[in-house]
Amino acid sequence: MKGIKKVVLAYSGGLDTSVILKWLIETYNCEVVAFAADLGQKEELDGLEEKAINTGAGKIYIDNLQEEFVSDFVFPALRASAIYEGTYLLGTSLARPLIAKRQIEIAEKEGADAVCHGATGKGNDQVRFELTYAALNPDIKIISAWRDDNWTLHSRESMIDYAEKFNIPITITKEKPYSEDRNILHLSHEGGTLEDPWVEPEEDMFVLTVSPEAAPDVPTYVELNFEKGNPVAVDGVKMSPAELLDHLNELAGANGIGRVDMVENRFVGMKSRGVYETPGGTVLWAAHRAVESITMDREVMLMRDSLVPKYAQLVYNGFWYSPEMKLMQKMVDETQENVTGTARLKLYKGNCIVVGRKSPNSLYREDIATFDKDEVYNQKDATGFIKLNALRLKIQRLIKG
Repeated sequence: MKGIKKVVLAYSGGLDTSVILKWLIETYNCEVVAFAADLGQKEELDGLEEKAINTGAGKIYIDNLQEEFVSDFVFPALRASAIYEGTYLLGTSLARPLIAKRQIEIAEKEGADAVCHGATGKGNDQVRFELTYAALNPDIKIISAWRDDNWTLHSRESMIDYAEKFNIPITITKEKPYSEDRNILHLSHEGGTLEDPWVEPEEDMFVLTVSPEAAPDVPTYVELNFEKGNPVAVDGVKMSPAELLDHLNELAGANGIGRVDMVENRFVGMKSRGVYETPGGTVLWAAHRAVESITMDREVMLMRDSLVPKYAQLVYNGFWYSPEMKLMQKMVDETQENVTGTARLKLYKGNCIVVGRKSPNSLYREDIATFDKDEVYNQKDATGFIKLNALRLKIQRLIKG
């Protein structure tokens, strides 16, 4: 890592990257270009440019990538019905490959020698960033501060002390040392008291969602329109991908929807407790499944659903730009050709309840499904069907005596 002249740092303005910005200058005596991806952090971006320059950055890019994030990363995962370990909607996992991609583009534009991220040596993000760097620019040098031989700040407390030493403004404190990551899809909370999986999160930690107890006593109804697996309108109003998700965040968050408290398996091998707020994404996931339920063939759905754990694992582990991911996305998208229609949901005190679904491509036939008398389906046909399916079970029992 000798001879580094210019580094592009993935910069959020949080504790880690604020300290790392200064540390890079002190350690490598190099120019640092800060890059912040605007993925919907809202007020977190206020004053970021001034803060980066005052901390020592020679230049800062703040690029609004919200539409690209939702259309090219969130929506493909939605089409795949992706969910990690049955709970996590992959908010941070989906953002990292986009941030790293743009970081590489800036490095090439600026003629930088290296890129740097703020992920720790224990987490998943280091893998996500660096796998993307490798896929898009195999020759770029990578500085991972937490794994660097020159790094001596091995705790939140020591980093806070370092920030105070160099007068770097931070919002995190030793009393509330939560690590948070926010984008338009979610807000994650880790660390601090959350490291004890028995301790309930404090209510003042949540930002995007009210508690179910504080949610309105009257339900909110919402209708979502889909075209080929992609949401395109809310209550009949067409919106861009980012506008749509932002709107749903407001509706769902106000009704206490989208909180997840889980212990997950990190790629590096350890278990970690995370608390997530994913209000709009939770509604989208439920609505998408509802439209699929009447438009997807049974065997196609079974095959696509069998891919969900692997798809989610690839995203979680950082393989967004891998050949297997490219293949899997093509398979997933083929299943979405007929997923066009509308889902109606009731949002009430933390619950997202599907109460209706319709589609011009619906495979649901009321005249066939009815319990009333019909002339389409001969119920006696089920006799032979059951006998044939029962044959191997009978033989098993006969063998056993």
